[in-house]
Amino acid sequence: MQTSGPLAPVLARTFRERLNDFLAPLLDRLDAQLDRRLVKTFAATIEILLQNRYRSTGLLLSELGAFLLSPEHAPAGTNRLSNLLRSDRWSADVIGAYLWEQATARLYDLVCRNRSPLVLWDESVLEKAESIALEGLGSVRSTRAQRLKRIRKGYYTPPPGPPVIVPGFHWLCLLLAGSSGPPMVAAMRWWTNRGPRAEEKRAVEGSLLAECAAQWGKAVIHVFDRGFAGAPWLGALAEADVRFILRWPKLFHLWSPGGEDAPAWKFTRGKKTRALRDVWDARAGQFSRRGVLSVQVHHPAYPGPLWLVVSRRGKGHEPWYLLTNELADTPSAAWRVVYAYARRWQIEMSFRFCKTELAMQSPRLWAWENRLKFLLMVTLAYAFLLSLLDPSLQDFRDLLLRRFCPRTGKRSRGSPTPLYRIRIALDYLILSIGPPFLGLRENSG
Repeated sequence: MQTSGPLAPVLARTFRERLNDFLAPLLDRLDAQLDRRLVKTFAATIEILLQNRYRSTGLLLSELGAFLLSPEHAPAGTNRLSNLLRSDRWSADVIGAYLWEQATARLYDLVCRNRSPLVLWDESVLEKAESIALEGLGSVRSTRAQRLKRIRKGYYTPPPGPPVIVPGFHWLCLLLAGSSGPPMVAAMRWWTNRGPRAEEKRAVEGSLLAECAAQWGKAVIHVFDRGFAGAPWLGALAEADVRFILRWPKLFHLWSPGGEDAPAWKFTRGKKTRALRDVWDARAGQFSRRGVLSVQVHHPAYPGPLWLVVSRRGKGHEPWYLLTNELADTPSAAWRVVYAYARRWQIEMSFRFCKTELAMQSPRLWAWENRLKFLLMVTLAYAFLLSLLDPSLQDFRDLLLRRFCPRTGKRSRGSPTPLYRIRIALDYLILSIGPPFLGLRENSG
């Protein structure tokens, strides 16, 4: 790729300034706790994480050590990164608190601009199928095995049986998003269900929900998928007194205002759709014709009024059954609920990007606390990439992609969130301007 010319230094300067501004408040906090050499290692590692694009080895300390210094001094670079992660003078909570503060600032901005802030919730797992001795290792359902067993047209039926369980860690993610535009990372938590560090799933979720309720109150709408559906979580939502939209399985029971008990699908059976609109389907990448209707319902675990909003996607597609405490007595109000839930696809794309592009399943750190620090450093790199999607940086993105990652395919060029191309372009840009943080090559003496 042609990288000579005056444009590369200009883009590099813009990139460095943006990265420095993004990390500066956090580096100031770390500087008060750590040796300055460790702080420089922290900053350089974030830049390297934006560059190193190898899924199987992307987060191996021995690989990153070669980027920190040079290939011939890789052991010394690995030792510096290990010293940073092993230091007991800082914890992963420093990064977690910084991400939360950034999300809170974004929340205030959305409220001031009369946007509807959404908190997108979802869960995933980090699979360590070949590991048996890592601290905090638990049992998780393999999403990779589930994907490989999926039936595909023209191929033999995959073997039936129970889900495949492998070693790994559970993962809970919260994104803050508006009605449009890129999301922002609010929190990421990893936990295990075995050993001395074992935690209950609902306890982890409940503590994060309580934190959201205490600091953000009713300024946000919480959006959940079907994995959260059920009486226990409805009770937790009632206790926290928050606004929510929850996708409800069609066979789960609800109660009518008259006290009739029935599965969710029966409440709208035979009822005509009240409105039709073309809605963007982010998963399919196209508009689809949908209808919507809503009915008032109740549930014993939730004392307040609830609405069941049903979005019909046409023949052959299962409708969305959305349970909410938002008032949905008109078609326009029901559509707001549907549009809010449609934004939840952003968090699915976040999990995919973190696992594939950022190689979050590749670390081989034995100690639990060291692993949490490292994963949150990767999360920080991901949060910075999301910040590059800000509309004010449109010119920078266009120049960056046109110069360092040109594509001819319509799908690549028309992507609304080209994070994959941005990371490729940053890789070539960093290579063209030389190693990051050249001061690290000095003797630490």
